[in-house]
Amino acid sequence: MRIKRYTRVIALALLVLMLSGCNRGMVIPTEKPGADDSVSRTVFAMDTVMELSPCGENAKAACDLGAARIQELESLFSVTRRDSEIYAVNHAQGKEVSLSPDTQTLLKDALYWCAQTDGMLDISIYPVLRTWGFTTGEYRVPDDAELASLLEHVDYRRVSLSPDGSAVTLPEGMEIDLGSVAKGYTGDMVMQAFRDSGVTSGMISLGGNVQVLGTKPDGSNWRIAVQDPSADGYVGIAEVADKAVITSGGYERFFEQDGVTYWHILDPETGKPAHSGVVSATVIGTSGTMCDALSTALFVMGAERAAAFWQTHADAGFDFVLVLEDGSLVMTEGVESSFTPVDSWASAPIEVIRR
Repeated sequence: MRIKRYTRVIALALLVLMLSGCNRGMVIPTEKPGADDSVSRTVFAMDTVMELSPCGENAKAACDLGAARIQELESLFSVTRRDSEIYAVNHAQGKEVSLSPDTQTLLKDALYWCAQTDGMLDISIYPVLRTWGFTTGEYRVPDDAELASLLEHVDYRRVSLSPDGSAVTLPEGMEIDLGSVAKGYTGDMVMQAFRDSGVTSGMISLGGNVQVLGTKPDGSNWRIAVQDPSADGYVGIAEVADKAVITSGGYERFFEQDGVTYWHILDPETGKPAHSGVVSATVIGTSGTMCDALSTALFVMGAERAAAFWQTHADAGFDFVLVLEDGSLVMTEGVESSFTPVDSWASAPIEVIRR
């Protein structure tokens, strides 16, 4: 077996910072704050490299508050830390577990998007993901019988919240993982920490989940790169303000066995890697939690179902760019004028979805 496991974290974080540096010049994670009152802070949490780059005279305070918030949320949402709330939920053996306000909010939002996507996002897929080795690095291809047994416990609808949402109960044998939405929610909370510190302009990269506050200090939009899923470089650049830009792709984490590639985005209906014709799904919107959830769900849905979903969820306030395995792009009309393919993708067929 040849294993290739990596994330786009460092490359994309560096690329985004170079494209979107505060005020002027090129900013990289290790650069010290300059005369433009920008600050860059690197944090390792949630198994990824995170970069915080607020701008303005309160940037250092914003970094301190944002970094503290990240550590706090990781301590709640981790599936492996024995002192986390999610660990407690997964090992409660059918008993009710009380939740903190952050976990209440995120779990409620996650279940909402599970329902909205008809289970294309399912937070109870964790035991299946673990069996494939994507959470441990011990990769293997489970047989159909083993997957069928595991899938008996995969159904987000069986997660039982108390009437006020302050506690949760799981059926025995079920485990949940908020990893598909945790970084998005964390991005939302760091943005709030920036605002609470008096910062009105900034950017964060949480393992490739990019979120920006306002515009750049000079008033121009932030330029966020979308990585090329099949090669070095990137597909195009999105110009945004006050938005999250979050991508899910099969190239993030995968292994190869007997000439077959298996990636970590699983179809909850089969328990196997999703093969929908989509190789990269980027969602752009005002909510990091929503964009995180939908980037996974749209990848699983495929282009046709993703388009229909967008058309019937106009009030959600998101757009997307899909890269298909045939080398074409599908995007929604909301980003048609703000997403520019780079030269190597300039001739790619593009379908624009309209309402």
